[in-house]
Amino acid sequence: MCRTPTTAACGPSTVLKAIGLQRTGKQDEAYALAQEVAALEPTDDNSLQALTILYREMHRPELVTKLYEAAVKKVPNSEEYHSHLFMAYARVGEYKKMQQAGMALYKIVPKNPYYFWSVMSLIMQSISAQDENLSKTMFLPLAERMVEKMVKEDKIEAEAEVELYYMILERLEKYKEALDVVRGKLGEKLTSELQSRENKCMAMYKKLHRWPECNALARRLLLKNSDDWQFYITYFDSVFQLIDESWTPPAEEEHSLEGEVHCSIEQAVNFIEERITEESKSSRPLRGPYLAKLELIRRLRHRGCNDEYKLGDPEELMFQYFKKFGDKPCCFTDLKVFVDLLPPSQYTKFIRQLLDVIPLAAAAENEVALPGDIKALQQHLCVVQLSRLLGIYHAMEKKQKLAVVRELMLRYRHGLEFGKSCLKTELQFSDYYCLLAVHLLLDLWLEGEEAAVWQCLTLLEEGLSHSPSNAQFKLLLIRIYCRLGAFEPVSELYSSLDAKHIQHDTIGYLLTRYAGSLGHYTAASQSCNFALRFFHSNQKDTSEYIIQAYKYGAFEKIPEFIAFRNRLNSSLHFAQVRTERMLLDLLLEANISTSLEESIKSMSLSPEEDDIPWKDLRDNRDLTVLFSWDPKDRDISEEHRKLSLEEETLWLRIRSLTLRLVSGLPTLGHTIQPKNSEKTAENGVSSKIDTIRALLQQLEAAVDSGKKFLEQKIQYPVLGPPPTRMAGFFSNGSCQCQTSLFYLVSDIYELDTNGLEDSAEIQERIGNSFKSLVERLTDLFNKCKGDLIEVRDGTLKTHPNLLENLVFFVETISIALWVSSYCDSVLRPFKSNLQKKKKKKKESSVAMPPVFTHFLDYVTELQTLTSNVIDHIKGLEIILTALKLEELSLKDTLLLQEEKKFTKTVQGKVQSSYHHSVQEIGELLKKRLDTIKKLKI
Repeated sequence: MCRTPTTAACGPSTVLKAIGLQRTGKQDEAYALAQEVAALEPTDDNSLQALTILYREMHRPELVTKLYEAAVKKVPNSEEYHSHLFMAYARVGEYKKMQQAGMALYKIVPKNPYYFWSVMSLIMQSISAQDENLSKTMFLPLAERMVEKMVKEDKIEAEAEVELYYMILERLEKYKEALDVVRGKLGEKLTSELQSRENKCMAMYKKLHRWPECNALARRLLLKNSDDWQFYITYFDSVFQLIDESWTPPAEEEHSLEGEVHCSIEQAVNFIEERITEESKSSRPLRGPYLAKLELIRRLRHRGCNDEYKLGDPEELMFQYFKKFGDKPCCFTDLKVFVDLLPPSQYTKFIRQLLDVIPLAAAAENEVALPGDIKALQQHLCVVQLSRLLGIYHAMEKKQKLAVVRELMLRYRHGLEFGKSCLKTELQFSDYYCLLAVHLLLDLWLEGEEAAVWQCLTLLEEGLSHSPSNAQFKLLLIRIYCRLGAFEPVSELYSSLDAKHIQHDTIGYLLTRYAGSLGHYTAASQSCNFALRFFHSNQKDTSEYIIQAYKYGAFEKIPEFIAFRNRLNSSLHFAQVRTERMLLDLLLEANISTSLEESIKSMSLSPEEDDIPWKDLRDNRDLTVLFSWDPKDRDISEEHRKLSLEEETLWLRIRSLTLRLVSGLPTLGHTIQPKNSEKTAENGVSSKIDTIRALLQQLEAAVDSGKKFLEQKIQYPVLGPPPTRMAGFFSNGSCQCQTSLFYLVSDIYELDTNGLEDSAEIQERIGNSFKSLVERLTDLFNKCKGDLIEVRDGTLKTHPNLLENLVFFVETISIALWVSSYCDSVLRPFKSNLQKKKKKKKESSVAMPPVFTHFLDYVTELQTLTSNVIDHIKGLEIILTALKLEELSLKDTLLLQEEKKFTKTVQGKVQSSYHHSVQEIGELLKKRLDTIKKLKI
């Protein structure tokens, strides 16, 4: 290897060494070596490629741009280096420089793609411009002129270039010109997507409110394909727009650019009837025309028209639809949209009517009639789902519900016969029966039937054993185990879901909401890491997608990728996971394996900085990931979503402010010099305490908002968004404890500034704070007492709130210790100064200020309290170990022999999870107790 990198041959070997150092964790050495090579401004491909790889691994893409800027200066006519420079700018989003690099490339090698790279970079400048006016008066018109130049010179070659022209005109709101482009000669190049031209024309007609053309085009496309739902919607929209505008077709000319126009209800009714007649002749049954008829009835009813009778009775139409498509899994979701056309008094009759046409095998009296094939099973399943949707099951008594559960499980087990040849990755045909039975049991649980929740878990575990890939079984198990306070089985279930990419954001909340709050600290760390890895890699990956889009001319995708990246960066879940992860790391490490100061430094935390985009927070959670067949009034509503987002944001604000307040503690570090106002102003510590006090006011305000929110006593649906931990945080006293601790910091700082003389009042205030803190912590501990799992009337009952309270206790005692360490750092120098004075004066009676006694008493009481909690936890461990769940026979007669083994499994999992939680909490508290013992001034 070269001693000094002075030649092209030397560079690559040095960079390879740097890559080796980077990958073995020696980042600083790697960076120094890389900079040595970069300083020589290499132009050989090997050095440049190797440095690019290294900088990418260092997450320093901006250094790649400098590298190629130097290379391009030395080799100004290299197409390759110019192209690499353009892509390097793309990685860091330098759109202005991309535009210049694109034009420089085009001048060297006049190829169309390079020219349009430059045009696209102008569009990106317009998208990223803060000033919309600037975007529409400068960047977009310039881009338009650049493309028009190519159009006039007849140099447009590819579809991507036409797409780009269309995009510019659309953003400039020049819809008429955009329409002319699509309908003209250039539009002939739009061939890669099916109906690309028609879709673009339709979009422009809508923007221009040219309803006759909209209608005629939709009609023409439906004549081609009468199963394309989007065009039915456009057709109906345009018909009613034309009716509202009292539009009439011209007497002699063409109705519109696109042909004949329908502008009356009669024409619409006839058109739909014709489509149904046409459909009856086709070899493949099409759903579109039949659903369009129901859609038209719904719209007519909504408008208060009396013409719906012309189309027939909705109940009869839905019945006929069921006869035709009832054996298709989509039948339920198709009809779900239109059930509100039925009067509630007809629900039971309608369901009975559907049941009468299903060919179920004749059974003996009092026996359940079962389907003979998969088609009949699908039809029956559709009816059961509709019964749930129409609220028929909800209106039943407890006994009837239990009878329905029994029947559904019988049908589920019978249906397994049809799926014997299914692969493990395929779902069983009868899985929905099991899910519906579980939903009924959940209703019973909410009504106070404690045994029902255990049967839910039993049936789901049984279902999962037959259908190991059923995500719905897993998601429901996750939700129910978490509601019961058992996190251990959840980790395995979630990982078996094999969540991919964006799903870490949309369903990750199911995991991260409960892991830490139920005392599974290791699992919580892993689940946070999982999510954060995805969010961090998104930054890098999106840059690569953008580069590929430039390379292949998929220009319309570039703004989508940028929007996607922004959406993830503003994700509520991302902000939550980041905050909780840092709090968790401090909880597990600060003042145990590393000092609080080192932990905060390694996280680059600063109390002044708030990196959460509060105004742009996006709730990307998928709150409908769990199937629900509930009627509208019981299902998750838009209002629930808004309230959940508000609650999550309030809780995130409280957690973020807590984290920032903790991160401010080391900044107040005691300086040995005597305190006076001039010195403190100079060394900036006074501004640090101002920051702490300002944050404390913000925390108080956030807590007040949280309390006001909780006064609404919102109840989300059982399968809706999980509530935050905020209610427990307020009710168990953790909130009051934690805010008192931060106020204590302010008092200690004041004592530190003023000195021990003339500070009797502050010392008394601190002494009172110590006393009230011990009382509050003792109250919090009292709210942790009780059995985590108890057996009541032969039924198990778990108390997850006790577990959550214990977790809050551990967190609060940790904050108390960090604050105590700060007190210790302030009082220790005072004490040593007093002892020096004592020695000098040789007096034995130098009075010790009361604050020392207060602090020592406080530390002793903290130690005693923590020891008591550890003893309590040991007691809980013994009780949990001694609990013989197998001796429990759930009194419910519903349990069959095969269900009993699953019940045993379920109870074992819950018991083991609680045991695990208690162990982890106990271990952490023991470490905290060791740190308390070191607090002796």
